[in-house]
Amino acid sequence: MKFSERILQAWYHGHPALWLVWPLEQLYRVIVQRKRARFVRGDSDIYRAPVPVVVVGNITVGGTGKTPLILWLIDQCRAQGVRVGVVSRGYGAGPAHWPWTVRATDSAEQAGDEPLLIVQRSGVPLVIAPQRAHAVQQLLAEHSVDIILSDDGLQHYGLARDLELVLIDAARGLGNQRCLPMGPLREPIERLQSVDAVLLNGAQQDSANGFAMQLQPTELVHVRSGRREPLNYFAAQQRMHAVAGIGNPQRFFNTLEGLNWQPISHAFADHAEFTAQDLHFADDLPVVMTEKDAVKCREFAADNCWYLQVAAQPSSAFASWFAGQLKHLLTDSL
Repeated sequence: MKFSERILQAWYHGHPALWLVWPLEQLYRVIVQRKRARFVRGDSDIYRAPVPVVVVGNITVGGTGKTPLILWLIDQCRAQGVRVGVVSRGYGAGPAHWPWTVRATDSAEQAGDEPLLIVQRSGVPLVIAPQRAHAVQQLLAEHSVDIILSDDGLQHYGLARDLELVLIDAARGLGNQRCLPMGPLREPIERLQSVDAVLLNGAQQDSANGFAMQLQPTELVHVRSGRREPLNYFAAQQRMHAVAGIGNPQRFFNTLEGLNWQPISHAFADHAEFTAQDLHFADDLPVVMTEKDAVKCREFAADNCWYLQVAAQPSSAFASWFAGQLKHLLTDSL
């Protein structure tokens, strides 16, 4: 088992050795709480955009489904005639300069895998920069938008926000509910009391803990050609190599099993840099990966490589709630 996997196992299933880093967790808590307190008081250098900003983030380390939700929010805004832009840190990106406006023709090395996925799927104007405020400023200089979505950035307090949406993996939950490095939390659990909405990715129904959200598989896409096929393209009980370099690879493997296929699991680190060898196996079985991974593999993917496209499906209650919030934010910004 890899070191990162052992850490996750300890965070979510317990290990007595974690108490050795309890002093570091206490120090971490003090630092993040003071940082947020300065933001709440307005003592920090905070940039407020002239249009509403909606942050989509999490308080845990690892993937929780932010990118599919961002794509859903883009669709909801556009359905109401609202011009939307997106900013992101661009984790792992190496553009020629910062900020960087992502184009659909960029490489994942330039733009980062998640920003590139969002642009290729939606065509939305999107700017990346380590400082979200700089990304917002460039986005506004280049495009006329009515609202900005921040992909992650819940803990990036240099940017003022009008709405905070937090995603939690319903299966994993919050682990041992301890902060880094003793647990998976980026901020203490009390932070959830101050956000506007919590979505539980994988939950079947809304609860007192948050709105339900599912990731619904929609179709298979051939990595190299972009050809699209329905989910029944592969027969029931089809064996396949399943490749996932995301925050929670097991969620992807479970999805494939839920489609009545038989995945052979190959888990990689989140944002992993793939090579052709990583996708080569000693048989002719299909290789199915996530869309986030596929944007990094198009140039060298073999003919048996596919990705599973998914779409976020929040509960109807959340959809109604967000529609009301969107109307309120845009009315206030006039």
